[in-house]
Amino acid sequence: MTAPTGLTAKVTNTAVTLSWKGSTDNSQTGDAPAYYVYSGANLMATSMGDSVTVSSLLPNTAYTFTVQGYDKDGHASAESAPVSATTGAAASGPMKSAYFDQWGIYGNAYYPKNVATSGAASGLKVITYAFENIDPTSHTCFEAVKASDSTNDSDPNAGDGAGDAFADYQKSYTGDISVDGSSDAWSQPIKGNFNQLRELKAEDPNLRIVLSIGGWTYSKYFSDAAATAASRQAFVSSCINMFIKGNLPTGISGDASGGTASAAGLFDGIDIDWEYPGSADGHAGNHYSAADTANYTALLGEFRSELDAYGNSIGKHYLLTAALPSGQDKIADIQPAAISQYLDYGDIMTYDMHGAWETDGPTDFQDPLHASASDPSPVVAPGNEQYNIDETIKAYTKGDPQYGITGGFPASKLVLGVPFYFRGWSGVTAGSNYGLYEPATGASPVQTYTQEAGIADWKELVAQGLTTGSTVHWDPTTDSSWIYSNGTFYTGDTPQAITARGSYATANGLGGIFAYSFEGDDSSSTLINTLVKSMP
Repeated sequence: MTAPTGLTAKVTNTAVTLSWKGSTDNSQTGDAPAYYVYSGANLMATSMGDSVTVSSLLPNTAYTFTVQGYDKDGHASAESAPVSATTGAAASGPMKSAYFDQWGIYGNAYYPKNVATSGAASGLKVITYAFENIDPTSHTCFEAVKASDSTNDSDPNAGDGAGDAFADYQKSYTGDISVDGSSDAWSQPIKGNFNQLRELKAEDPNLRIVLSIGGWTYSKYFSDAAATAASRQAFVSSCINMFIKGNLPTGISGDASGGTASAAGLFDGIDIDWEYPGSADGHAGNHYSAADTANYTALLGEFRSELDAYGNSIGKHYLLTAALPSGQDKIADIQPAAISQYLDYGDIMTYDMHGAWETDGPTDFQDPLHASASDPSPVVAPGNEQYNIDETIKAYTKGDPQYGITGGFPASKLVLGVPFYFRGWSGVTAGSNYGLYEPATGASPVQTYTQEAGIADWKELVAQGLTTGSTVHWDPTTDSSWIYSNGTFYTGDTPQAITARGSYATANGLGGIFAYSFEGDDSSSTLINTLVKSMP
């Protein structure tokens, strides 16, 4: 196998994009399907093509890179001639990010290419890839091809052993849906979403990709993984080995994809989405205990320690983030000041405060920005406050004694969340204000893409013509929007509401704004582009 030639480097802040002329393998046929990228003896990244962005490098630091071709059969080339590059200052400005759902490639046909064509990727700093699961026996990170029972909240074992290695790194992308227009070769060590996200970073070098573990369906075993120092170390090291060092397992469902360092350099950090430490309010069957409060802090400390140790050894800084609860009753079970010392930032899930699980209503906003005297919802025990975003932010930063919340989380590390989906009720009378705060008879109808009563993506409402004109309403007290049509009430964030939340985040010194998730947006990428513009 011949060595790669013509290696060049382009610096963008703390990322370096490398390009080269590929190897040829005279003992086989065709070009080498993959490349290792080194800085000295440190393996920094792998690539399935002839370019890659090495991200999360240290600012104002000199690096020397070489590239080596390899293939699935173990053939390897000599290393290329070296190229040197010195990084600049870290990118500035607010954190703007969005979740990319692993499963969005199926019914929604939402691929990383859609992010690229939206035009928003260049305005985002982070994409959070969701979700990976925790092994029910070993309590470590793992990969599998096994469907979850994710639409059945009453199933206590809905996520046990579930995973989607096929979507992650086995699916062969064709040129029409790939980021760079090329089709995957069958012999590539990794394909799927992982390789497409790598291609996306090559197009937008300032973009970082963070891997999220947990979520609503996959939080069952966090309590077990965090329970002891030994279990925390085993869990954290397994996740770093698999997703940061990139040692993906092979042979899952008979597929040869994966292998040592096959995903090296792809992920720029880890996101912990534990829903919720110490609380019975998570998915049915979730394990929890009072010890979760301290163990959650210790788990984040273990991630910070191990990410820093590995990052320091190769000249990188890895992000550690967390999806944080927004309800006072759930914030009371964590330690805001203590966890903030380990996190680069916290994504607050400032949504899902109300929805059709409140079967008979009254209708209400799923993410009111401010309190309203007209809000008929009960106060959150044991205090006297209702759910709203402003109360959440104050609880994290200043504390709230009536809930035992001590605060102390720096505002500059908090990132405010907005949903790209709407919660809905049916059987809602118009009342005096287009269905707001009125009784209901049940959840809104099942939709084409979301396939769940009581929820509708923005794009589904756009397709029904419900997002413009007389069906859209605005409440200046809560700075929130809603949609009312023929007895159906939807609550979520229109462009006006997203703009208001960006203005609030700026005025209150928050670190940024994020969305859950890309696939809910319309074909014009209305919401993600509004989010990018909402914080200057």
